[in-house]
Amino acid sequence: MPHKIKIHKGLNIPLLGKAEKKIVQGSLQNGLFALKPTDFPNLTPKSSLKEGDKVKAGEVVFFDKNKPELKFTSPVSGTLKSIVRGERRKILEFVIESDQLNDSIQFNTGDLKALSREQVKEFLLASGIWPYLRQRPFNIIANATDTPKAIFISGFDSSPLAPDYDYILNGQETDFQKGIDVLAKLTDGKIHVTVNDQFPISKFWTSIKGIELNSISGPHPAGNIGTQIHHIDPLNKGEVIWHINPQDLLIIGRLFNKGIYDASKIIALAGSEVLKPSYYKTIAGACVDILLKDNITEGNHRFISGNPLTGTQIGRNDFLGFYHHQITVIPDGDYYEFFGWALPGLNKFSFSHSYFSWLMPKKEFKIDTNIKGGKRALMITGNFEKVFPMDIYPMQLLKAMIIEDIDLMEKLGIYEVVEEDFALCEFIDTSKTDMQAIVRKSLDLIVKEMN
Repeated sequence: MPHKIKIHKGLNIPLLGKAEKKIVQGSLQNGLFALKPTDFPNLTPKSSLKEGDKVKAGEVVFFDKNKPELKFTSPVSGTLKSIVRGERRKILEFVIESDQLNDSIQFNTGDLKALSREQVKEFLLASGIWPYLRQRPFNIIANATDTPKAIFISGFDSSPLAPDYDYILNGQETDFQKGIDVLAKLTDGKIHVTVNDQFPISKFWTSIKGIELNSISGPHPAGNIGTQIHHIDPLNKGEVIWHINPQDLLIIGRLFNKGIYDASKIIALAGSEVLKPSYYKTIAGACVDILLKDNITEGNHRFISGNPLTGTQIGRNDFLGFYHHQITVIPDGDYYEFFGWALPGLNKFSFSHSYFSWLMPKKEFKIDTNIKGGKRALMITGNFEKVFPMDIYPMQLLKAMIIEDIDLMEKLGIYEVVEEDFALCEFIDTSKTDMQAIVRKSLDLIVKEMN
């Protein structure tokens, strides 16, 4: 292998409720699905349809007002039930009611080998699949006018309760290989796939051609794209790298194999409050209530689209995020604890060994959303550097972000990081600082200045 990486900095959070390796067909009867413009930073949506209009899978629902070629298409056929708006009429959701017919627009992609790079881009843009490709820096939808120096795919997810991609991808080699062949048309560089070195490499990965197979070992965030890019092909100012989730690549493969936008995916329903954590076969943007019905405990819950560190809080009747492959349900931390810090805490997880639970390294914990204390000034503890596996000073970079000093941010490595790279720092932060929001605001500021 060209690269075999071992990282020592990081933290595995042993949460209770990992999904059992059993795939359940999610019920889609009278199902609702949604496209959420809020999933895409720096996007100004403009609707192509009116409420009540009929729509096919693969038909344009909205596009970016500033980049009309950037289209977003329906994952199912049915009716545009509602356009949900927020403050100042900001569009939050396009809700589509499925008709169960799965009627799709047919895209005549032809012979991939005969297509030029521009033709491949046109098919991806027209079908609405292009947004699955994201770029570093900035963690935004890839700019179709760029040619990336490389494309990265993380073959595993190291975040808490994350789905097992070896299990999900098994048997889908044909579509994945076609997706790789499509990516090869979009870059002159390498297509890097990184797998978990702590387990034997599955036959799925060794059967795929046209990729540079790398391995990495260590705690989370070993599975993060940013960590892998930093150690394999670091990003410098002026350079662009694209990345895509393995399941999203299957959607690209199905487009060129079948000529349709097939947005089906397998997600993990996990968390301590799920009665039967399992894998569910569903469609992008599905309403999570269908998956949760009769399968969660009683009490106050936090529903998360994505993983507990970087996911988005949603309601019981909300929808799966565009880039998410996991639904997590954990207890809500809506309580105060008297002298909680003074108790032995055998059932509490602690990074700093504040409780005796550190003596049980294999124990899985039920962790809620209680922040365990109040917000305070940002404190220098040296802990961030213990979980941040890049040659970057996280505390100094965070301070530069807070004061919005773009020159200093550039010197300290802003182009290499996105929100998820600071998720562990946020989790162990004694100051309770909302770091991921600060990172996103800083990235948006730089994009605005560059434009």
